[in-house]
Amino acid sequence: MENTVYHELANHLDRLPGGFPSTPDGVELKILRHLFTELEARLACCLTLIPETTPVVAYRCGLKEDLAGTMLEAMWHKGLILKHAPKGKSPRYLASQFVVGIWEFQVNRLDPELVADMAAYIPVLFDADAWRRAPQMRTIPVNRSIDPKLPVLPHEGAAALVRNKDHFVISPCICRKEQRMAGHGCDGPLEACISFGDAGSYFVKSGIGRPVDRQTVLDLFERADRAGLVLQPSNSRDPAWICCCCGCCCGVLRTIKTYPKPAELVATPFVARLRAGLCTGCGICVGRCQMGALTLNDKAVQLDPYRCIGCGLCVSTCPTGALRLTRKSRSRQPRVPANMATALLRTAWKRKKIGPLLVAAEIGKSQRDRYLSSRRSKRDALEKDRCR
Repeated sequence: MENTVYHELANHLDRLPGGFPSTPDGVELKILRHLFTELEARLACCLTLIPETTPVVAYRCGLKEDLAGTMLEAMWHKGLILKHAPKGKSPRYLASQFVVGIWEFQVNRLDPELVADMAAYIPVLFDADAWRRAPQMRTIPVNRSIDPKLPVLPHEGAAALVRNKDHFVISPCICRKEQRMAGHGCDGPLEACISFGDAGSYFVKSGIGRPVDRQTVLDLFERADRAGLVLQPSNSRDPAWICCCCGCCCGVLRTIKTYPKPAELVATPFVARLRAGLCTGCGICVGRCQMGALTLNDKAVQLDPYRCIGCGLCVSTCPTGALRLTRKSRSRQPRVPANMATALLRTAWKRKKIGPLLVAAEIGKSQRDRYLSSRRSKRDALEKDRCR
């Protein structure tokens, strides 16, 4: 019975946009057993990407509303599901994909066994073909690397991305924390993840992150540049988060780095160009490049454009201006979805996990359960009145 419910949960998570593929040794099931109780796993399987109230979820799962409400809140506090709570309205719960999602919320619940299991699972979890078609994150350049003459769209600059945001939360990077627990990684800043909206609210209410002002975020961008960290927002023009990542800790960059042509996997509109005549061979850029795109041979730097992800870390500290960012040709520039909802749908579509018929079926099921749960609530209320 235990194996059945965790297999069901694994299949349920794999149907979500980010995916949750199976492995021969079942390490993904070990991770789920570590995070979910059997009852929580059963309840998680009843949630969809459509936000629904407690009575609806309770009806679908065959649970009493009080029990369902208690469990849903507990699961949200554990970072296992998502919650949308508009002011003055009942909270609505929805499924959370594993990455980016459930895993990042476990930053304060890590232990050596869980870290080891996740390290074994990441190479399978990262689907290069799916990521190439619809990445969950993209790369933007650090501010100092942007030439004033370089055409940059509003969603391609870090400062511009936070200009219209009102609430900011900084939280620890789970990837850096994982690597440190395993005795690897670097000494980059631990507080390196910036969240907005519902994700930010969760980090604050769970005690993981802290609210900050816009200037603190801008200062973090500068500190990330000095530390040689890549800026990676969620892949939408209106991002839900921005992470400051390195090639030795970040699960995404660490995996992409193992491929011969990382540039083909990362969504970025820029690429570095080297003017060899200006290079003095100081080698600063070689140490800052997170993808190994730069090498120093005979006191001269060589650039492999197939490994360049356009982060600008080499440009911002080049003393002679030998390195600069240029825009890729229009055909090579990635399409950036308008918002997170569009981005998730696009990811699911590219992974062939969603289609018009499936969307219609999910909406129909939700409407049916809302109607039936409403009838049950009215019936229960009448029975209570009769008992009085």
